[in-house]
Amino acid sequence: MYGWIWKHLPGNVWVRGLISLVLALAVVYVLFQYVFPWAEPLLPFGDVTVDGTSGTGAGQ
Repeated sequence: MYGWIWKHLPGNVWVRGLISLVLALAVVYVLFQYVFPWAEPLLPFGDVTVDGTSGTGAGQ
């Protein structure tokens, strides 16, 4: 996949590298601004069951 993208980018190696960097930053931006906030309520990371009453802990 990356080889296909690299072959289809215009310019020499430096221009392709710059375009690849911009594309990667754009993907990260879209993920953090739109995809992750949309998916966050769907994930179970907020359902914690730690209450500190079990007898098997590192501090005991």
